Amino acid sequence: MASTRLTPHLVMADSDGNIYDHPDLLMVCRRGTQWGLPRPDELMPLPEESELFLLPGRHAVGLDPESGSIEVQEDLAVAAFAAPAHTLTAHPAYESQADAPLLPLFAYGAVGYARGRFYICAKKVDQDTRQQFRGIPRKRIEQNVRRLLRDYPHNRLIGHILNNCVLRYDCPAARNFALGRFEAPLPTSRACNARCIGCISAQDKDSPITVTPQCRLAFTPSVAEIVEVMRLHQGREQARPIYSFGQGCEGDPLTNADLLVESVHRFRAEGGLGTVNCNTNASDPVAVARLAEAGLTSLRVSLNSARPELYERYYRPGNYSFEDVRKSIATARQHGIFVSLNLLFFPGVTDSEAELEALARLVGENGVSMIQWRNLNIDPEWYCKLMDGEGTGSPSLGLGLFMKRLTRLCPWLRHGYFNPWLGERAELTAPLPGGWQMPVPEAGSDTDADTAEDDMGQDHAAQA
Repeated sequence: MASTRLTPHLVMADSDGNIYDHPDLLMVCRRGTQWGLPRPDELMPLPEESELFLLPGRHAVGLDPESGSIEVQEDLAVAAFAAPAHTLTAHPAYESQADAPLLPLFAYGAVGYARGRFYICAKKVDQDTRQQFRGIPRKRIEQNVRRLLRDYPHNRLIGHILNNCVLRYDCPAARNFALGRFEAPLPTSRACNARCIGCISAQDKDSPITVTPQCRLAFTPSVAEIVEVMRLHQGREQARPIYSFGQGCEGDPLTNADLLVESVHRFRAEGGLGTVNCNTNASDPVAVARLAEAGLTSLRVSLNSARPELYERYYRPGNYSFEDVRKSIATARQHGIFVSLNLLFFPGVTDSEAELEALARLVGENGVSMIQWRNLNIDPEWYCKLMDGEGTGSPSLGLGLFMKRLTRLCPWLRHGYFNPWLGERAELTAPLPGGWQMPVPEAGSDTDADTAEDDMGQDHAAQA
């Protein structure tokens, strides 16, 4: 019987930007510092509303299936930026020139071509359609923007969300606010107490990143302006309204905790309904407790790793430590807050055995309810260098197996991509801090079988 195994071919681009596939060479992908063939379970058709990027200064590479050798091409490597709700499971493999420029702050997925279409290494982790805009005319969004600017001329926060986030940056959350649906962004903070390597709104003067995808908020909104945005959104999204502090165009919202506490308290005191969420680095446990008492529903904590050394290498915290992050998570759970981890996933580093153990302990010991599997937007080679080899050469479990094993260790855990609607207060199944212990797998368990099966896939990929 003929094999039905999907074997995508190498995709590359010429100097004019024309993208095409190689007739003979196979797609090769990268996980950390390791190259290999894509796993059968991680290939999926390129999702709608995704994009293809040309990678300057980087030569495409492919596998010759006859000789088993890697061949470097003159043409440029190509990567895929996956649509929201999809997490990339591998980066493209390429050979960089000595003068290759640093890649902008986007996520770069491995892409190939087979059976008349593009395929990427990715997994759909959320069925929510909140950031799908096909079928919605741009004209409709712009009409709503003009109407809201006319109706709320004195609210600077509304002006910022519409003029900057919608019209300038095409931010999905801001477009949803203009449409009156799903989740409303609430940027509030100009300052941050971390210096993230991949910050998308501000960089140090000596950073090699000269352009960020967004500019940071240039003013601090008032309580009245914030509450007016929340009321407006509740009046338009009446079924499942979500309001989120902590957006890409600001610093960390907990650096301005008093403003948030007063805004949430006033909104709730005036009958405000829906899920009030805060996206944050979770540096301040006291501020988290105050927000919980004011009426916060959920806390989304951003991190690239549950291992302190990798976390601090990327976040470069100022006046806090990873232990403060851990305390904030535990504090939130103790106050009845639904805690998500905004896990910035990097194939070949995040999906390692060492990370699995550290992440399971962070989730179980502190009462995390959900993981949002987000892509880390960064130049893949640069990130590996920044991690100084820590975990970048470890065997990759693959996202699917990693999620499966994590769920076995923490069976209450939800997986997704977006902040969930939870009403005003979530029903929590995550254990309270101190109420969980790491399970010990039994010999011959399904986990052992899964690992053995995945190892066979790794051996096959390593032959590339």
